[in-house]
Amino acid sequence: MIKTIEWTDEGVRMIDQRLLPTEEKYLTLRSCEEVAGAIKTMVVRGAPAIGVSAAMGLALGAKQSNETSVPNLEREFDHLCEMMSMTRPTAVNLFWAIEQMRAEFRRVKALTQDLGGIKKALIDEALKIFREDIEANRALGRFGAELIPDGATVLTHCNAGALATAGDYGTALGVIRGARDAGKRIAVIADETRPFLQGLRLTAWELAKDNIPVTVITDNMAGHVMKDGKVDAVVVGADRIAANGDAANKIGTYMVAVLANRHNIPFYVAAPVTTLDLSIPSGEQIPIEERDIREVTHMGDKQLGPDGVDVHNPAFDVTPNELITPSSPIRAWLALHLLRACASCWKTVNREP
Repeated sequence: MIKTIEWTDEGVRMIDQRLLPTEEKYLTLRSCEEVAGAIKTMVVRGAPAIGVSAAMGLALGAKQSNETSVPNLEREFDHLCEMMSMTRPTAVNLFWAIEQMRAEFRRVKALTQDLGGIKKALIDEALKIFREDIEANRALGRFGAELIPDGATVLTHCNAGALATAGDYGTALGVIRGARDAGKRIAVIADETRPFLQGLRLTAWELAKDNIPVTVITDNMAGHVMKDGKVDAVVVGADRIAANGDAANKIGTYMVAVLANRHNIPFYVAAPVTTLDLSIPSGEQIPIEERDIREVTHMGDKQLGPDGVDVHNPAFDVTPNELITPSSPIRAWLALHLLRACASCWKTVNREP
């Protein structure tokens, strides 16, 4: 089992994904500010993992606070939430987790003025978010496995595995693991995913550890392998899904969706309900993060491109809903979890203080 994120007595422990696959190093982050820095600098990445990390970071910040009154603790906590919200703009799970933690603070504050009780409740909420992410991804894997035929080769883009979530299963790779656990023979083609190489460095590493056959290709080979009949399905993750079903994922996903559509290959998006953003009508409103140009012009410390040229480095693109294959099993899973989420919201709103 890959342990992407853990809560410990010393702090939030996470694997440094920047060093994979050549070095498997775990960091213990001892403050909320360090967790926020890890999110911003891609120590941890992937929308669900970012959400879980943010929740644990905020719980850690509250635990370490020296404030002696609830109002002062709440002001400090709100400041930490604002700081955390500035780390990554596209992954909606980040903002969902922050709001979950804020709501839990308000709920417990209405019941008690005990600082220790509030801090414990925030830690418990972060651990609940962690457990629910693993549970949701395993359920998503079971439902999504129904879509994958025995003997299929699945192409995936970026990394939507255990490393992109709380650990264990993942979203897109959760579907692949679900198919394997259902006894199906399955192989994977992983796009390298320029410029950060999450497919080459992370997806291939995860699948190799799981003994799932994987072949890495460069991003510009996807059309060729589809044309040659080597791809039976495409499964990707998402960082934000708009109300109309448009999905933002790692840059290059839209290109893969267009190619899959051209070759009549099903294109599935696997994501937990926390990735849905029903507040925006379409993908046009999804903010797209622009990252450091050195991710394009350099490989580590080695410069690849000439000085003085303009570089455009958006981290994500948006796939229109019409290019995403309808999937009844995953829709059923989403409907079930939306009903649960609505029920939970109703209980929260109507809870007596």
